[in-house]
Amino acid sequence: MERSGGGDPRETLRLLWRSPQARSGRGRPPKVSLDKIVAAAMALADRDELDAMTMDRLAGSLGVGTMTLYTHVPGKAELVDLMVDSAWRELDLTPSGSWRDQIEHYAKQNVALHERHPWLRIVSTVRPPLGPGLLARDNFLLAALSMTGLSAAETSAATDSIVTFVDGAAAALAEHTHAERISGQTGDDWWAARQVFWETIFDPARYPAIEQTWQNGGFNRNAAKAAANAFDLGLRALLDGITAMAQRNR
Repeated sequence: MERSGGGDPRETLRLLWRSPQARSGRGRPPKVSLDKIVAAAMALADRDELDAMTMDRLAGSLGVGTMTLYTHVPGKAELVDLMVDSAWRELDLTPSGSWRDQIEHYAKQNVALHERHPWLRIVSTVRPPLGPGLLARDNFLLAALSMTGLSAAETSAATDSIVTFVDGAAAALAEHTHAERISGQTGDDWWAARQVFWETIFDPARYPAIEQTWQNGGFNRNAAKAAANAFDLGLRALLDGITAMAQRNR
């Protein structure tokens, strides 16, 4: 797993906010820009995963020497922060509708974002890049939740809860797609190959809740549908809980 926030703080912040470096005005203009480097890094990670996105391979994809990259970005740690924040800036955060409409819109956008950039699922953002993408996301969520009537502390906590759930659930959905892509085997085929477990190993008396759920049709869905249902149910339950809190406060 990669972790954001591991690079040099001052350099990372300068790059995230595109603070210019002083140039002498002499010599040839740079062959590549920081924006092109970030876009190429994301494209490489989209195709071949983040581990394969080395500085050498990135330089090769841009047709420049590896040392050229280091004139723009100190290393991979800072580059990962730039990639994550650039991905967040793809979110459509136009306020529209009720607070709940806006949160549901954000959640759907996040799922689509993880589908476009599956490497996001393996980047921990517990210590997030403090860039425009993060601030735009948090500002959007805080503004939407401020419409509920929750206190400032509750609004902040609710925002964190939504980010935690949506990011985790979107990453899980992306992992289902990734597993199918690298194995060439659907989730249903994977389970079918393990049918012998249920026939010869599983003990209904030892796991009665699982057996009862099975008998009542609780598992009558394919793997992809189950993951999507879990996402929808979890989001609905979370938003229902926030609604109940707001009503209690009023």
